[in-house]
Amino acid sequence: MEPKDETAVLWHDLKQNLLAGTRLALFLPVRALDFRISIGQYVALVFAGFGFWLAGGMLLAGFPGSVDFGALTVALAEIPLLLGTCLLAARLFREAQLAVAFAVLLVATDPVYEIAGVAVQVATSLDAIEPYAGTVNWALIAWAFAVLARTLYVLTGWRGRPSVLAFGLFAGLLVALVAVFPRSELWIAVQDDRAEAARPRLTQEEVFHRQGILLDERLAALSPERRGVVDLYFVGVAGDGKQDTFYAELLSIKEVLDERFDTAGRSIELVNNPATLKEHPVATVSNLRSTLAHLGNTINTEEDIVLLHIATHGSGDYRLVLDLPPLELAQLTPSALARMLADSGIKWKVIVISACFSGGFIEPLKDDNTLIITAADAFHSSFGCDYDSDYTWFSQALYDKALRETFSLVEAFEVAKEAVGDRERAEGQPPSNPQMFAGDAMRKKLAALEKRLAARPVEPPQKSRESSVRASESTIVVAKGR
Repeated sequence: MEPKDETAVLWHDLKQNLLAGTRLALFLPVRALDFRISIGQYVALVFAGFGFWLAGGMLLAGFPGSVDFGALTVALAEIPLLLGTCLLAARLFREAQLAVAFAVLLVATDPVYEIAGVAVQVATSLDAIEPYAGTVNWALIAWAFAVLARTLYVLTGWRGRPSVLAFGLFAGLLVALVAVFPRSELWIAVQDDRAEAARPRLTQEEVFHRQGILLDERLAALSPERRGVVDLYFVGVAGDGKQDTFYAELLSIKEVLDERFDTAGRSIELVNNPATLKEHPVATVSNLRSTLAHLGNTINTEEDIVLLHIATHGSGDYRLVLDLPPLELAQLTPSALARMLADSGIKWKVIVISACFSGGFIEPLKDDNTLIITAADAFHSSFGCDYDSDYTWFSQALYDKALRETFSLVEAFEVAKEAVGDRERAEGQPPSNPQMFAGDAMRKKLAALEKRLAARPVEPPQKSRESSVRASESTIVVAKGR
């Protein structure tokens, strides 16, 4: 046969296998005879699967980008595992030729899983579907196991004990690949090196000196308190400078509070983020102490309320991360925060801490004039601080949902707690158990604030600005048949 004819046959058989694999995965009518079984077709299907994998990653991540050869290495390591399992399954049926047939049929479904993986990520980014990501995950798992069962039946029919044992082999392989060898995306987006080089750094003299005066400028620019008005002042702290999540959360919270809680002109943000060194004072223990001390000296402490929101990572020993390389920053502890609040002279305080183990801050901070809300109890993690998200789960539920519908922080907490619990159960996460402490005097004070805000002419509640969090890695792994 001429080389040209061989190539034409290869492409024809590959298209036939891809069509039959699609029908197999979608439970459309298909027969074993619809597949073209050979080692050459297995190799061609492997490369076709990689091509769909790469194309899907490009669609999701965009450009510029590069191939992640680490992900490719993991994928190549899966090949001998699959072939070995196919050989064992063929021995169970005592038909050696079934080994290649199993391999061809299983790999022929890969492009369908790749397309489904992209569709899942796009779909779960939509507001209406994102809360059901956990349900989608379980549906994809069930689909993958069902396709395995159908593959066996299409090739061998029902043969009793060998069929049961073979299904157990392939099901075990799927579980092992998901748990031990999960694939990440083959195509990853990369930052523009020129843009990265242009980012301000603390080691630059201009930035270093700018930070020295930035806090004073921001504090001096705060609007004065109004006599006879319960003013709300907002202090936001984005602690971890290694990811954008906390800074993005702070900006969204400020927008909500400015729109609905009359904090416009009465907000200050302390941010650890390399991109904001010229715009925002950095989040350090010293800067937070100075900010609170300034407010204590300028607001009407008997009348006004300060809302302090801290978003960062937390640890089991109750330290909130303040991090901005190359600086070596002191971490924020419950005792340090309690001391600076006491020293500031601020009487009426709302403290919201969005961090793991943040419930450990309640006992040292609570008093009759304080409302404390934490994203987790003292023994559990909270969720949502992924590198590709711009809202943690609890803060999203509290500010971006509940506080768009009510002026009551206490009511909003209860709504947010229930929403987070529902989301954790849906996505198979352990409960974070958000906590709240409200002093009796503070409840009465907040009621006065709620009454004033409810009487203001404000725009109708805007639609939630919740961020699109990608489906969990396990969802995508299963969706791609890995």
